Amino acid sequence: MSTLPPCPACNSEYTYEDGTQLVCPECAHEWSATASEAPGDDAKVIKDSVGNVLQDGDTITVIKDLKVKGSSLVVKVGTKVKGIRLVDGDHDIDCKIDGIGAMKLKSEFVRKV
Repeated sequence: MSTLPPCPACNSEYTYEDGTQLVCPECAHEWSATASEAPGDDAKVIKDSVGNVLQDGDTITVIKDLKVKGSSLVVKVGTKVKGIRLVDGDHDIDCKIDGIGAMKLKSEFVRKV
């Protein structure tokens, strides 16, 4: 009997083969049986405007004036933001800016310090 790898999404041991795919019955995650799955392979690499790789906890600088939607506030060029958190989605940086509060930023408008 061959042992199948656990689900990379939920670590369930009850995976099964469906053609060339492996399927988890608990979370319905599907992945390729032939692809080598190393931990962290599926992690999305987020880069700033000049190509530096960003990580959680980095300090960034805003490179363009950004209007805050639904408000008259503006995040000015050169604003430093400490302790960012990377998230999935269109706006891939979650942070807190002094004087404005919690915001989500796009990585194309920031530069790593």
